[in-house]
Formats: sequence, C-alpha cells, structure tokens
Amino acid sequence: MTQEPWFLSRPATHRPLSASQPPGQDPAPLDNDGDRSLYGVVLPLAATSVLVLAALLVLLLLLARRRKSADDGSGPSIVVYPSARSGGPQFLTKEIRFSLPSLRQAASLSDLGPNASDPESDMDTDSLVPVSSGHAQRSNSFSCYGLGAIDPALYHGTLDLEEDLQFPEGHLGRLWFSLRYEPSTEKLLVSLLKAKNLPSRTVASANACDPFVRLQLFPDERRHLQSRQKKKTCNPYFDETFVLQVPSKEVGDHVLKLSVVDSGRSKRRGVIGHVTFPLSDLPADSEQQLFKMDLEKEPTEKTSDLGELLVSLLYNENLHRLSVTVMAARRLKFQDERQDSYVRVTLNQQYRTVKVKRTSAVKGTDSPSYSECFNFRVPLAHVDVTSVGLHVHQAVSGYGRDKLIGKCVLGSYMFARGKALSQWNTAFTSPMQPVQHWHALCE
Repeated sequence: MTQEPWFLSRPATHRPLSASQPPGQDPAPLDNDGDRSLYGVVLPLAATSVLVLAALLVLLLLLARRRKSADDGSGPSIVVYPSARSGGPQFLTKEIRFSLPSLRQAASLSDLGPNASDPESDMDTDSLVPVSSGHAQRSNSFSCYGLGAIDPALYHGTLDLEEDLQFPEGHLGRLWFSLRYEPSTEKLLVSLLKAKNLPSRTVASANACDPFVRLQLFPDERRHLQSRQKKKTCNPYFDETFVLQVPSKEVGDHVLKLSVVDSGRSKRRGVIGHVTFPLSDLPADSEQQLFKMDLEKEPTEKTSDLGELLVSLLYNENLHRLSVTVMAARRLKFQDERQDSYVRVTLNQQYRTVKVKRTSAVKGTDSPSYSECFNFRVPLAHVDVTSVGLHVHQAVSGYGRDKLIGKCVLGSYMFARGKALSQWNTAFTSPMQPVQHWHALCE
C-alpha cells in the first residue's frame, strides 16, 4: 500500500480534551501534516514577490539610462529599417544641419527707402526695400500680380532713382507711383510708392503733416479710393497697390488723378495738390512703368466769357421732389444786337433725357431775371445717376433756330465737379433748405 504525498494529506484537526485527561495538562501535539500545508502557501508567495521586485529593478534601470542619455544632449534615434543581411532594426542618431538663405537686397533703390541720415525721414512707416530681419515687412500689394516688393529690373531705364533731389521755391511736393494695365483682365494697377517735400502746416515745425492720397478716375468714376494716412511726416512712404477696372476700349478716354490731402490742416481736409495722368499716354505693353510728378494746385474757376447763371436747388425728401429755380443771369454774350434769352431745363438719368422744361423769354437785356421754379421727381435711390442741365438760348424771331449761348450741368459725381457738385450734394444732404450758386456757362 503506497503512502499519500504530503501536500495531499488532510490538515490535522484539534482533538477535544478527553474526560479522563486532568485539567491544566497540555493536549497532545499535532502531527507534521499541518506544517507541510503552511509551507505550500508561503513558498509560492515568496517566489512571486521576488520576480516582481526583479522586474521593477530592471524597469528603474532602463528609465535611469534613458534619462542619462537625454541629459547628454543626444536627440531621439532614427529608425533604420533592416536590410536583408541584418537581422533586426538598427537605431542611429545623426545631427542634421541647415541654414536659411539671406533675403534679396535692392541696393539700387536706396532712394525709395528711408535714409538714416535724413532727419525728416519717416522711420515709423513701412520701408519699400525688403531687409533681412526677423519679421516680415507689411505690404498691401497684391501678391498675385507680383507687386509686393519693388524689383529694380522692372524700372530699368525708366527713372533715375539715385539723382539728387532739387526742389524749387514754393514746391508743393513730389509723388512717385507706378502704373500697369493688363488687357486680358482689363485691370489698371496703381502702386503708390512715396511722396517728398510736402509742405508743413506749421512754419516752425518740419513734419507737421498727416498726408494720405486719394485716387480718382475721370470722367465717369463716381467713387474714389484712398490710401492709409501717415502721421507727422512730410516724406511719407505708402507702398500700397490699388486695382481699377477699366474696359480696354475706354482706356484712352480716362484720366487718373492722384490728390495728396493733409487731414490735419482743417476740418474740411485741405488738399495740398494733385497730379493727373492721361491713360492714353500709358505704353501699350504690359510692363510696369514708374513715374514721378510734381504736385500742382487745383485750378481756380475763371469767370466765363459767355456769362453766368444763378440757380437754386431745394429737395423735399418726403415727396421725393427736387425744385430747380432759375433765378437770373448776368453778362450774357449774345451773337447779335437782339438780346432776348430763355433757359431750357432738362432732367437726365444715366445720360438719358427724362423731362424738358423752359422759362419764358426775357427781352432786351444781357442780365435777365427769370425767377421760375420747376419741380422734378427724384427718388433718393436715383440721386447718384441723375443730373440737371441748364441751357441758355438766344431767342431768334421768325422761323430761325434759337442759338445756344452756354450751358451748365448740376448733378452727382458722375456728371459734375466743383461748385455744381457741391451744390448738388448740399441740397440732398440738407433737405428743405434752398441752396443757390452762380455757375459759369460753358460751350
């Protein structure tokens, strides 16, 4: 009969005290089966604890080695996939060096950038010449047209930028700008570069000027574009590009006007001067052309040799009614001794005559008084496309045709300029208030 193994033996149980055993005497000792069962539980637990401690020790060693390699400055390893000969992946560390190329310097355009030796140079404005700096230069140029930075090759032989600037007495300033027309897209690109020698508001101050440039396209452009304002400088740098839509068939009929305005001169923003450039003088090729032109004063209105006409405007915004009163005329130039005249008034919308009215004829004087009022319906939505034409005629007796002495046009920016435009705008911005002006007659 075989003996049962020790780890399968039953644990010993306590035996109760027998009645014959005297009190105070120890019970009989247990057998060895209880000790063997205790060893079977403790030994596996001890082995498992040793394995766990060993694994933790290995993990701590790996972490310490990785931290030491990071402190030494070595970067992360690059994994190189094994070839057919090698058995496993290889880990290599390699330093990659690179350098950024330097930006292009436009040395030939030193006249465009602010000069450090020039005490009147505007150091707060953005430079047109790109320099190697940590930040990018700001520009409003259209990158799709390649007008961001000034390229000297585009202006080769067009303008000498290194010349000595000589300004005569009473000079209003000089403006640099470039033009390019693209027939494929029918776009005119105007790049404002800079202005120099602008007059200062205060005689004792050198940079008391806050200029900006206003762009207008004559004759049918109703709105204008405007550059950013430069503070406290008589030599501003703009570096801005504007796009104007001009049909190819009408390029030669337009004139570009650039007006330099000092916003701090008065509340009405006094105009320093302007330059005009007929687009018919623009070369046919699509290359960009650089120009410099001196500013000129706006020509003063001269007294017409044909005579003058006094007109009053009044607008009723509730009834949408424009009242045109032909009051009087003076110094009319008649073609013969007969001095009989009348005024024909026409209401036009988008160059199309809508209504025609006329005054009574006044005889025997070159300074007649008409004093007649005509009412026209003009909604506010149609103000910008409406004009009023006044034609002074010499009345001819018999069956002859009346002769035109002169005319004037009152209307929006699309049709009128000067006093005619100012009176028109004032009448609609100040309704129910009559506004009257003398207007010189033209042929």
